[in-house]
Amino acid sequence: MSVFKALRHDVPASIVVFLIAIPLSLGIAAASGAPLMAGLMAAVVGGVVVGLLGGAPLQVSGPAAGLTVIVAGTIHAYGFAATAAIVALAGGVQILLGLARLGRAALALSPAVVHGMLAGIGLVIALSQVHVLLGGDAQSEAWKNLRDLPAQMAGQHSHSTLLGVLTIGVLLLWPRLVKTSLLPAALAAVVIATATAAVLGSDAKRVDLPEAPLAELTFPQWPDAGPGRIALAVLAIALVASIESLLSAVAVDRLHDGPRADLNRELVAQGAANTTSGLLGGLPITGVIVRSSTNVAAGARTRMSTILHGVWIALFVLACAPLLEMIPMAALAAVLVVVGLRLISLAQIRTYARHRELPTYVITALGVVATDLLTGVGVGLAAAVLMMLWRLVRCDIRVERAEETRVTISGTLAFVGSGRVARVLAALPVGERVTVELNLDYLDHGAFQAIEDWREAYEKSGGTVTVHETHGGWFQRATDGRLGEGKTAPPRRFGSWTQWQHLDRQRRDAMEAGIREFERSVAPLVRPHLAGLARDGQQPEQLFITCADSRLVPNLITTSGPGDLFCVRNVGNIVPPYGSGDDSVGASIEFAVNVLKVRTITVCGHSGCGAVQALRNGAAGGSLGAWLRQSGADFSDCADEEHCVTANVAQQLLNLRTYPVVRDAEAAGRLTLTGLYFDLTEARMYAVCPDRRVREPVT
Repeated sequence: MSVFKALRHDVPASIVVFLIAIPLSLGIAAASGAPLMAGLMAAVVGGVVVGLLGGAPLQVSGPAAGLTVIVAGTIHAYGFAATAAIVALAGGVQILLGLARLGRAALALSPAVVHGMLAGIGLVIALSQVHVLLGGDAQSEAWKNLRDLPAQMAGQHSHSTLLGVLTIGVLLLWPRLVKTSLLPAALAAVVIATATAAVLGSDAKRVDLPEAPLAELTFPQWPDAGPGRIALAVLAIALVASIESLLSAVAVDRLHDGPRADLNRELVAQGAANTTSGLLGGLPITGVIVRSSTNVAAGARTRMSTILHGVWIALFVLACAPLLEMIPMAALAAVLVVVGLRLISLAQIRTYARHRELPTYVITALGVVATDLLTGVGVGLAAAVLMMLWRLVRCDIRVERAEETRVTISGTLAFVGSGRVARVLAALPVGERVTVELNLDYLDHGAFQAIEDWREAYEKSGGTVTVHETHGGWFQRATDGRLGEGKTAPPRRFGSWTQWQHLDRQRRDAMEAGIREFERSVAPLVRPHLAGLARDGQQPEQLFITCADSRLVPNLITTSGPGDLFCVRNVGNIVPPYGSGDDSVGASIEFAVNVLKVRTITVCGHSGCGAVQALRNGAAGGSLGAWLRQSGADFSDCADEEHCVTANVAQQLLNLRTYPVVRDAEAAGRLTLTGLYFDLTEARMYAVCPDRRVREPVT
């Protein structure tokens, strides 16, 4: 992309992000108890330094609400000058982490803990700033703010309350009424509140900036505290800032189709920015998902947008400081109340409830509110570990009664669950035929002994017990005294009908045998995921167009699962050109792009394709021949079958671009077209280069 084309997109995007960053930076500084210039300085440094050095070009960095609580506590304990020194040291720690290539390690932290931490921080911010909005003063601790809130609400209210409520109303209604991104809601809300305050002649507290901003910067001083306390404060800021920045970078990657983020480089850049910000008297810096997503949505193409937004902030502060001093503090408090509450995401709560991680999320959030950030995160991590252990030792037990009694035990069966298994087995009526089906990924000796003791007792009472292992290995090895040897075989996820027929010779129908095998062994594993998809609907990222050949299994060769691919399969993976008269493929394309909002359309051919062979030979007639001729592929320059299949895939990509919905989405940067070639013999995927009609290994 040329510099001119990039600037044509990046300059407008930088202005949009700049307009959002000004009120947020002031509000975060106010909520932290820091000088307002510290927030603006952090925004400038975050834009310019991280923009120049960062590994996530479209990510926008600056002061973040996620660090407000910990910064406020640090300022309260040591003062702002010492906090600036701690921020500079935290930046050094981040640089070391990045140079040690530990960027990915930060992502090992449970997302439920991270988002629970952000939700707790958001609640703390909202509880403190609502007091400012109502014309009062925020307390130092969340529970004190919560305790004093009823009295604050019942007291007399000044213009501050009116301006704060007005600001919140504009923030909520503006996106619904005004669709252009050039007028962000935060800017509109602050401008309207400021104008209203001027019209009313309000005496509400306003932004107070120094007359000479550069001459009155607060420079760092060494904290008056022991090395241990300083190290703890440094690590707290470094780790929280790193995790938030890296999570934001990963999230931003999902919003665009440009180069993927280099997390280690991004971590070094964040460290350099925090060191610079601390030395210049600024707040700590992180990657901010709100500003970053706005940057992408506004059309940014390169890192120039991020850099320019920092430049605009610096110029505005130096040239237009009197305008900033007209802003009521209640308006900034209202912005922070909304920002804080939006950190409590209902979509994330639903996701964690669906994945049974909501207790970790809630415990972390409440821990942050009730204690402090580090203690809350520690409690959340402990909860995550306990949830993990509970899942590891949990098994599912189902009892079905028909001609015989079938007890299906799935999951992990250890000694801690053997009592529950023993109770279920002991409740079975005596003297019956019982099949115990084990669908286990682990079995220890205590649990094996519980089942074996019950079997011996049950058979002595006149019953018959058959133990069947779907995944094979554990129970039989325990019976043979070899329980500690090796691991269980992997679950049987797929197989040919002849395999099921061999396994179930007494069955009348091979497909029925396969279905019953699915219901016994696979269904318990995928049922929670399928139930979530049934409830929430499909949201695939990709339309996958491939051949109907029975040897090609899309989810197998892409290692994907239910809900991941929206598949269209036909003979020859053909996409008839737009307006050719075939509505089936066209309807699928329009549905995928317009309704499902897929971000990728993939055409996948394969070796040994009978459709391509028929096209080369020109022998197909009837409906098959009419269908194949819609391919439009030219095989005159193809030396062999591989080149013919590749040429066919390349032609279908051209046919896709005859559809208006595809052209429009691709031009807007919302859609990417790719071609693939799967070699059945090698079981290997290749990327198709449409221009040269050749295949290259998928890296």
